[in-house]
Amino acid sequence: MTITPVILSGGGGTRLWPMSTPVSPKQFLALTGVHTMFQLTAMRVRDRTRFTAPIVVANVAHAQIVEEQLAAVGINDAILLLEPCARNTAPAIALAALACPDAETAMLVMPSDHVIADLAAFDAATDALLPLVENGWLATYGISPTAPETGYGYIQLDAAQAPGVHAVRRFVEKPDIARATEMIAGGDHVWNGGIFLFRADNFLEALSAHAPDMLAAAKSSMALATMQGHRIYPQLAAFEQCPSDSIDYAVMEKADRVAVAPVSMGWSDVGSWDSLHEIRDKDGDDNALSGAVRIDASTGNLVHADGIRISLHGVNDLIVVANGTEVMILPRGKSQKVRDFAKD
Repeated sequence: MTITPVILSGGGGTRLWPMSTPVSPKQFLALTGVHTMFQLTAMRVRDRTRFTAPIVVANVAHAQIVEEQLAAVGINDAILLLEPCARNTAPAIALAALACPDAETAMLVMPSDHVIADLAAFDAATDALLPLVENGWLATYGISPTAPETGYGYIQLDAAQAPGVHAVRRFVEKPDIARATEMIAGGDHVWNGGIFLFRADNFLEALSAHAPDMLAAAKSSMALATMQGHRIYPQLAAFEQCPSDSIDYAVMEKADRVAVAPVSMGWSDVGSWDSLHEIRDKDGDDNALSGAVRIDASTGNLVHADGIRISLHGVNDLIVVANGTEVMILPRGKSQKVRDFAKD
């Protein structure tokens, strides 16, 4: 079955301020290695014997950086679908479904700022889901939980539909710690990783049933779109009329046949400086260091220097980030405060 990757790259990445900014949000930064998270996402699907050219849904202001970063990893055939305004994930995916040259293609929808360490496990989950997707199911990837996290939504598993694939019983909003602990102990819940697989026509049918105003606005915007090379510019006035909603709320929680493949694939949404400390390589004192950093008699720190040198002595469990004229210092475990700083 043909698979068309759809890379969602419209996020602002405020939780990783001051490195991540509206001009250069986190997906375009090399925070986890040599390549940016956007590049890593695109490289995951560059095998053209398995995947078609990707559709990248991005903010119109980021068109140049998207093209530059794709070219740097040898990807020159992507379609850039440039949102004229932000309307959340469901409308973005609707634009991509309407842009697919083949209505029966399977759309592999991925956020551009997630890390997947075990690509073999990811590919195996895709293979397990494809037969159901071909038969009209909407599918998602459930992340096997490693702790009772309260920052993620959850998916409850229902009956097995195929090896490694279950029907979805329900989607669960971000729980408190007691509820998360209970769900993990029950063994039938996985994290909602926000990665999806479905045929373009089946998604549009579900959107027609559950969010018809959204589909109508997306269709109007695409009908009036302009093209410039590989770039598609949906029409602003029509898209502004589109309700703003996530794919979970608009479609997945309401659709009849929804499948999930639980998978352990070294996944992280890199949603905070704390989570970045977890996945970064660390020295013998549990320090994750990047840039010009001097450190002594200190443990458990995340230090990221860009533009100036940072020197630490005798401090533990801090997040220290410097970017240009901005310096942020927080205790580890308190990185949710970053959003407040980013608003200012």
